Amino acid sequence: MRTRPLKVALLGCGVVGSEVARIMTTHADDLAARIGAPVELAGVAVRRPGKVREGIDPALVTTDATALVKRGDIDVVVEVIGGIEPARTLITTAFEHGASVVSANKALLAQDGAALHAAAEKHGKDLYYEAAVAGAIPLIRPLRESLAGDKVNRVLGIVNGTTNFILDKMDSTGAGYQEALDEATALGYAEADPTADVEGFDAAAKAAILAGIAFHTRVRLDDVYREGMTEVTAADFASAKEMGCTIKLLAICERAADGGSVTARVHPAMIPLTHPLASVRGAYNAVFVESDASGQLMFYGPGAGGSPTASAVLGDLVAVCRNRLNGATGPGESAYAALPVSGMGEVVTRYHISLDVADKPGVLAQVATVFAEHGVSIDTVRQQGKDGEASLVVVTHRASDAALVGTVEALRKLDTVRGVASIMRVEGE
Repeated sequence: MRTRPLKVALLGCGVVGSEVARIMTTHADDLAARIGAPVELAGVAVRRPGKVREGIDPALVTTDATALVKRGDIDVVVEVIGGIEPARTLITTAFEHGASVVSANKALLAQDGAALHAAAEKHGKDLYYEAAVAGAIPLIRPLRESLAGDKVNRVLGIVNGTTNFILDKMDSTGAGYQEALDEATALGYAEADPTADVEGFDAAAKAAILAGIAFHTRVRLDDVYREGMTEVTAADFASAKEMGCTIKLLAICERAADGGSVTARVHPAMIPLTHPLASVRGAYNAVFVESDASGQLMFYGPGAGGSPTASAVLGDLVAVCRNRLNGATGPGESAYAALPVSGMGEVVTRYHISLDVADKPGVLAQVATVFAEHGVSIDTVRQQGKDGEASLVVVTHRASDAALVGTVEALRKLDTVRGVASIMRVEGE
């Protein structure tokens, strides 16, 4: 074993960063044995230097992150501060001064992953980011290494624990959205401002990363269709149960049937109770991968939190340190396929549409005619009426999103249609 330690700079010492530092200290001997050399925490960049950080030598703490990554003797920079800047500049500066990087920054990778990979390649350094998607669940490495010889066709998953907890609570207790959100906040699953989670921004960033790796194609955050789950109601869950389904906020990355393009999207969807993702409860994450040779695979576990995310960071740290000792680098960006990313209008799936209609003869025929005129085939129809008003629930066969949008626009023009109560996609069949 080499006795000279590999030096690590830690950018950020919040929930995840403090756990990274703790594990590096308490598991130092095991890490050294696995790597082949000891690792040394050489500096910790923070915004509030006066805060007491248990187990961290105050002499290591600095507010000058730029100076830390420019030192020249740093082997690996671990970035867990999040956001776009200063993280982007600090990472590229680290490459320029000879360090490899381990990051958990999903937003930055989804927006500027190509530029970061190019900078890493230019300077012959590693960029690893297992912790950016699904916390402790090994997902990035299996996609870009274990399945590198296979053809991945679809990645379908629950990649945000906060939204899964809220939807699971609504499903299991009948709670409304706000009530479930309040409980998630009280338990620490939701931030004081939950917008990034409940509006799908967090999941969309992860979908961009997963699609890029799975399909060897650059997919940016702007390429991902995003729809939040704040409009999901108890009535939607009741309808889902009548169909033998539940509702999840899903990240879905797909290769077109002809293989000529890909799509990436995040939105609520009904999934059959028989699908493995339907049984994912609480704040857990799970990702379902479908490929030609290996078939169907599911990755499941805690998707957030200090310890789970730190576990993924440390796994990357071990891999990068091993590469450093061997004078090598691991796999970089694979974007050779360069497939076009199609818009949501070309996505084909099933739909569950709930309409408020007049309760009188001929309404169903009018509605069915509109669906037929737009090339959308109906699977089932359920109608309930009382006192001149009725609820009409239509479940379609597979249709394009563009065709469905045209259908709904035409339905709104019918005098007998009072309103469109809800539209939800049906996935996982």
